[in-house]
Amino acid sequence: MNGMWGHGGAYQTWTRYLRDWAGHGADATAEAAARLPALRPEDYPPHTWARFAEQLTTALDLRLRAWGRSLTAALAAARDEFEVGRALVQARTGLDAVRALAAHPGLPAVLRAQVTELIEGHVRTYQQQLEEALDREARAGADPRLIEARRRTVRENPLTTPGRGADEPAGGRRSGRRPPGGRRREDPDGTGPDGTGPDRPARAEGWSYDPAAPVRRRIITD
Repeated sequence: MNGMWGHGGAYQTWTRYLRDWAGHGADATAEAAARLPALRPEDYPPHTWARFAEQLTTALDLRLRAWGRSLTAALAAARDEFEVGRALVQARTGLDAVRALAAHPGLPAVLRAQVTELIEGHVRTYQQQLEEALDREARAGADPRLIEARRRTVRENPLTTPGRGADEPAGGRRSGRRPPGGRRREDPDGTGPDGTGPDRPARAEGWSYDPAAPVRRRIITD
């Protein structure tokens, strides 16, 4: 079999795709994704299959990190609850391509299930961090009315809900107030949703909001 040792064939096609996808985003490789062949673990020795799983999870991790950085920047730049809700809705759309790769029919069912659960766990963690950031601001003395308005926006536009294109955000009316934790647009730095400190946005490459976890961890499969 030409893919037995990871040279040529289906294995090499996937390897090239993952490098391109990790570096350039989904739009640059959408057609290539539709042509990806099926992979069967039994066609490769264990060490080759383990190497592929690491390549896959590394690519997903890179896109998720970029996504997190872009969302953090978008939330920081938002001037009111409507813009916060819009940033969250667009971020959900950006996650769709990550979920699509994890669920690609060319991947074995077991691997699809593993990486999908890791991605959803990552998104749940980010959602939780948004809530925890509001709790910290409330303890620090922020206006309770603004905190509750932001909490409603976050809960009505959850990242855990798959994107649906250009949906309008739920809740959140335009206002002139700066939201909790908001910064002037000319200030690109500041604390992210996880409270870890300044985090400049990555350049979006074909995403509505490009998939970086504020959680500084790698996605690893067993």
